[in-house]
Amino acid sequence: MKLLSFDALRTLSFPAHDHLKPDQYWRHKERIQAADFVLFPDYWQLNALVYGLGARVFPSEASYRIGHNKIEMTRVFQTVCPANTPDTLILSKADNALNDVLEVFDYPFVAKIPKSSRGEGVFLIENSADWVRYYNQTDTIYVQEYLPIDRDLRLVLLGEKVVGGYWRLQAAQGFYNNLAQGGTMMSGQLPPEAVRLVEDFARRTGVDHAGFDVAMVGQHPYLIEFNRLFGTQGVTAVIGDTTGFILEYLEKRLISERPIEPTTPRRKRRLRRVA
Repeated sequence: MKLLSFDALRTLSFPAHDHLKPDQYWRHKERIQAADFVLFPDYWQLNALVYGLGARVFPSEASYRIGHNKIEMTRVFQTVCPANTPDTLILSKADNALNDVLEVFDYPFVAKIPKSSRGEGVFLIENSADWVRYYNQTDTIYVQEYLPIDRDLRLVLLGEKVVGGYWRLQAAQGFYNNLAQGGTMMSGQLPPEAVRLVEDFARRTGVDHAGFDVAMVGQHPYLIEFNRLFGTQGVTAVIGDTTGFILEYLEKRLISERPIEPTTPRRKRRLRRVA
């Protein structure tokens, strides 16, 4: 199987898009079209690869599209698994938005800046001062119910299966579980309810490479978000090298998409008359 890493294209020094020449942009066009998969392209390359060149990409197109924006991701969660999505309110920033949210949510609640990661842009809103401070930093209002947890799960989906995961314990300052924000990692049994939820979501949407953040309230799992490209600190420690999982999945996917060769029908034998 031929695999093409997109690192070669990514390292090219392109001028600004207004001055971009086609020969500079598609210097690797023939290699791309000859490859079975293009691995980990940048988001801005996706349309040209999928629709322009008919390339297969990994992670899947669904992983890119759904995982690119917290707002769109949450709307998919609400559509596919509403009972496993925290109550969420998404509003345009308007004069009455401050009051509209407070008519739905009591303190405390969680507010997020939609385009953020690694625990940045996430706020615990405990009073009106917190709420105004967040409001002045965001272009879109995105608030969720506060879940009473002191840890959450990071589940790693590769292909069609959760291949491993770990618990993330709350940081010393409280609230944040992200390793980048001071949270700590703990190995342990993965709740089967959470694993089933993630695998079912992936099966229904086509997401095939993601680190899912899942909150457990009792025995009930909630999808918080997923990251198409996720940190390897905890993954390497708990799962090890993931290359084998990825190659096995790509080989399986390639075989399943290969057209079935037509077979020549056998000539029917003529039956002899029986006297």
